[in-house]
Amino acid sequence: MGSQSKKRVSVHDIQLAFKQNQLTSRQLLEFYLKQIHRLNPILKGVIEVNPEALHLADKADSERNSKAPGSLSGLHGIPILLKDNIATKDKLNTTAGSYALLGSVVPKDAGVVTKLRKAGAIIMGKASLSEWAQFRSESVTNGWSGRGGQGKNPSVLSADPCGSSSGSAISVAANLVAVSLGSETDGSIVCPSSSNSVVGIKPTIGLTSRAGVVPISPRQDTLGPICKTVSDAVYVLDEIVDLDYNDKATIEASKHIPHGGYKQFSEALMIEFKQALNKHLKELVASPVRTLADAIAFNKKFSDLEKIKEYGQNLFLEAQATNGSSNKEKAALQYMARLTRDGFVKLMIEYNLDALVTPFLRPYGVGVNSVLAIGGFPGITVPAGYDNKGVPFGICFGGLKGSEPKLIEISYGFEQATKIRKPPSFKP
Repeated sequence: MGSQSKKRVSVHDIQLAFKQNQLTSRQLLEFYLKQIHRLNPILKGVIEVNPEALHLADKADSERNSKAPGSLSGLHGIPILLKDNIATKDKLNTTAGSYALLGSVVPKDAGVVTKLRKAGAIIMGKASLSEWAQFRSESVTNGWSGRGGQGKNPSVLSADPCGSSSGSAISVAANLVAVSLGSETDGSIVCPSSSNSVVGIKPTIGLTSRAGVVPISPRQDTLGPICKTVSDAVYVLDEIVDLDYNDKATIEASKHIPHGGYKQFSEALMIEFKQALNKHLKELVASPVRTLADAIAFNKKFSDLEKIKEYGQNLFLEAQATNGSSNKEKAALQYMARLTRDGFVKLMIEYNLDALVTPFLRPYGVGVNSVLAIGGFPGITVPAGYDNKGVPFGICFGGLKGSEPKLIEISYGFEQATKIRKPPSFKP
């Protein structure tokens, strides 16, 4: 299989090539590593490559040759990039893009990583992101982190790659990998997917486990796939959804998982971030920082290293100032619950709608992500076009909790009818 054909293949195509002995996992991984070596110095989509990746590829090839159970389907033998806030208990770091967590030791794999490993996926490395998932400072540029540098949009290098799952979207768009995983609290999957002309699925809150992920808000955080096509994203979604007792939200949300899988079709955040992050840092086996206060002190100490004089950390400071019980914070939570009940939910039920459809042409599409975020609702972004400068934009299909099957049908239909996506041009 030549490099040109690799640029267009889907997960299904890769699995077919595996079965027909036209491609090995090692060959596929080596192709992606060459792509990273060639393009990542410019794009900054990958923050770290797994030193054990080639060994894992050889292991996958061996399992396939021996026809081990599960080795001829799904994500087996396929490399995947994880956003650098998703814990892996291996030789990779998990830092949320910050030097403050470099060298920290996680207690175990994140829940979704456990499922990916069980499916036979190759953890190729960590994707860059907006540092601390865009929750360090409002002045931080989308796609920038201390460790990773400034991520670039492969279609137009000067264009906004959006965040915080910027590296996950950049890497898929530039064919540094076919499959990646991102996380979203408010727009962090759907926006970078739109900006980089790829497909992103933001699942219903709790449909995918957040255990082992550097948190912002347990009420809004969710993990989902970023890929080139709806079909590929669904492949990944099928592998990572399930009940996980390490994340209680999955107990309720697991009832939304359809039998047979899916292939068949801001201010209140401050207190939540502080509490959730402090809990996460406390559970690390080893870490240079143990609390949000430690991270703030680290950033002050190493201001030159992290360009903190340019970007600051106002969100960190505001979160640290919360105490978890103020009437203002409680009122904000009640207000968001009322907005959800009397706004989006009421609209969808009264008009018997399958989906809310919104173009994600910035700045006009910004906002729909917040509607979905505060209510824990799912959304799927699909490439929809390019502006007069060649910058991509997407269209977002959002629905009520558990409506992923219908959203997949609609977004897949739109994708197949338009087929608008094209390879990035790397314009200045």
